[in-house]
Amino acid sequence: MAQGKGSLVVVESPTKAKTIEKYLGKGFTVKATVGHVRDLPQRELGVDVENGFLPKYITIRGKGKTLAELRKAARAASDIYLATDPDREGEAIAWHVTQHLTGDNATEPAKARPLAGKEKPRPAGKKSRKKKTAAEKPAPSPNGPRFHRVLLREITRDAVAEAIEAAGEIDDRKVEAQQARRILDRLVGYKASPLLWKSVKTGLSAGRVQTVALRLIVERENEIRAFKPQEYWTIEALLEAEQKKFAAKLAKIDGKKPELPNADAANAVVKAVSGKPFVVSEVQRKERRKHPVAPFTTSTLQQESAKQLGYSSRRTMRLAQDLYEGIDVGTEGAVGLITYMRTDSTRVAPVAIDAVRAYIKDYFDDPRYLPEKPNVYTNKKASRVQDAHEAIRPSDVNRRPESLRQYLSPEQFKLYELIWRRFVASQMSAAVYDTTTIDFAVGKYLFRATGSVVIFDGYHAVYREGREVEEGKTLDDLAPVPPLEKGAEATVHEVKPSQHFTEPPPRYSEASLVKELERLGIGRPSTYSSIIGTLRTREYVDAKDRRFLPTDLGETVAKVMISRFPDIFNVEFTSEMEDELDKVEEGELAWRKVLETFYGPFQKALDSVDTDELIKEAHGIDQTDLQKCPEDGGQLRVRSGRFGPFIACSNYPACRYTKPLKRDKVPDRPTDQVCKDCGSPMVIKTGRYGEFLACTRYPECKHTRPIPLGVKCPRCGDGELAERRTRRGRSFFGCSNYPKCDFSTWYRPVPDTCPDCRNLGAEKRFTKGRGEYRRCLKCQTEWGAPEGAEATVAT
Repeated sequence: MAQGKGSLVVVESPTKAKTIEKYLGKGFTVKATVGHVRDLPQRELGVDVENGFLPKYITIRGKGKTLAELRKAARAASDIYLATDPDREGEAIAWHVTQHLTGDNATEPAKARPLAGKEKPRPAGKKSRKKKTAAEKPAPSPNGPRFHRVLLREITRDAVAEAIEAAGEIDDRKVEAQQARRILDRLVGYKASPLLWKSVKTGLSAGRVQTVALRLIVERENEIRAFKPQEYWTIEALLEAEQKKFAAKLAKIDGKKPELPNADAANAVVKAVSGKPFVVSEVQRKERRKHPVAPFTTSTLQQESAKQLGYSSRRTMRLAQDLYEGIDVGTEGAVGLITYMRTDSTRVAPVAIDAVRAYIKDYFDDPRYLPEKPNVYTNKKASRVQDAHEAIRPSDVNRRPESLRQYLSPEQFKLYELIWRRFVASQMSAAVYDTTTIDFAVGKYLFRATGSVVIFDGYHAVYREGREVEEGKTLDDLAPVPPLEKGAEATVHEVKPSQHFTEPPPRYSEASLVKELERLGIGRPSTYSSIIGTLRTREYVDAKDRRFLPTDLGETVAKVMISRFPDIFNVEFTSEMEDELDKVEEGELAWRKVLETFYGPFQKALDSVDTDELIKEAHGIDQTDLQKCPEDGGQLRVRSGRFGPFIACSNYPACRYTKPLKRDKVPDRPTDQVCKDCGSPMVIKTGRYGEFLACTRYPECKHTRPIPLGVKCPRCGDGELAERRTRRGRSFFGCSNYPKCDFSTWYRPVPDTCPDCRNLGAEKRFTKGRGEYRRCLKCQTEWGAPEGAEATVAT
């Protein structure tokens, strides 16, 4: 190991920092950036479109102390190892850290940068007295002698040592790809979101990829609404032979697929076959093999975790990050239990294949469980696959899940077990089935019984894939049939017709949406969790029975964005953009070319937007809503304001007549609350700012108050916490006894019990690194969110 005196290692996560520091020992200081340290400014575009899309990077608020600690450590270090995550985002963080530590404020990794503004190059030999800007200065090499890029694809003692020895340079192309994506997203968010503020509601956001994902959900909902069920009938004969009951379904009529649209057609078939013998006309027996599936990629891990464990993509990735960064497992100390969890490759290192094959050979007495040669898996979309990382697998296959249970949380254990089983199964033999198909020819009607028996369980001894209803039946779902031969006769107990109706396409589940995004090439697997999380947090979608359906707000947002940017917020364009970003990373395409290709049509669409027409379209306003002003006869027009669009007189400010846009009235909902002024029952009403409690004697009694959240105030112990709003419309939560009690918090209180002090009441908090968690309102103890908590919208 290159153990230079006073070496600094920079990682992203504090957890990873603690794990690595134990492995490296003396001579190494490990510091964590805790994510990005520089980014585009929040309150301005931060991109100089006229000057080649030059970005303006600033230090992220709150990262000053972190950077100061890095500078101090760097001054005492002879070598600096940049060991941020081995992907585009990690590469960009490493580059930004390098720029900060070298004192260079460069805005792009490439050596050649454009001149600032519109300045022309000076003639050769002529000196300029003008002070050079940061963009003009030749940048110190980000891969200078002190700086070394380290790629940690698994965090174990040996892997860390090997990565330090093999340290290289920052990959400028990866940085450029990340920068291009960041600028694309900023251009869309900064320039398209104001259209939503003007036409729908202030504070909404439009995202380059999230809008396309929302479009898929909205279009699926429209398909469901437009679907008209069609009646059809099936016929099943309940038979018995060899003292075994089984079923045979009508498969053909005159050699064709049966079409029975109504009861009359079905009853005609029943009448025709009733009383006739069911004699076996043909028997087919086959041996079928079901091969194991590849070890997990990011996408398949998210899908399978949703199916088998019920975890959202965000929760899955948070838990996988914990397992990758390191868990204290007793005598070994902290160790990374899995390889890097952001990958779309199914490749596995030869040493890992040898280890798992040795494990299978030792664990199973039957040699049939181990195939003669290792199983090799290829990706269906090989051109899109980034093969820098292995598939997701255990860092050591000999760490059985049961041996780690005591060191892991229940959630971590379940996910590690899923990853471990899938990896072991991927190098096992196929499961073998004996399938039998028995045909019964009854005149022109052919009935068929199909059965299946497992004759060797193979990889199923370790792992079985999860399935959703719409994915259909498998060989395991087929019941065995009796061993009949041609000419044998079965006893008929009943010929039963059944009515059915065709069903609409199912709503997307977490797993099926991820699968569809990957199939269409929208986003990258590592971004799926943030895409879905944003749709939930923005309240563009709801989850019902673990299926996504768009909210009214989500449908309006999709309608506005798609109507004005049909060529940008569509599947094909978004998929092509991902291909182009991949080409930037591969060095086949300049990052500015990608931005130029996108920005031209995008700006042209922006320039053509008529705000008034957009508001009318978004809210279904026709000309009858825009007649003469009832106060002065002026023409009514749509306007956008601080709280969204409205109708106003065109003679403003002489006439101040306004009218809210028509909205569907939300019915009042009864409650068990009593008015504090008059003692009458109260109901839940919906107003401009959301729901609130109001007295049923209105307008005689005008008492209103926020809806209590079922959590007592931790300060006075008497009042209940309820949602309120600041003057600028931001939500906060305060005591109902205000102004006597002025307790307040920005975080939504939930009626969860603290594991330490048993107080009923906690803040619902969320961070990207940790996910959703709880903090006690009384003693400040923190703990994880309860199972299923991420199905709710984080506030």
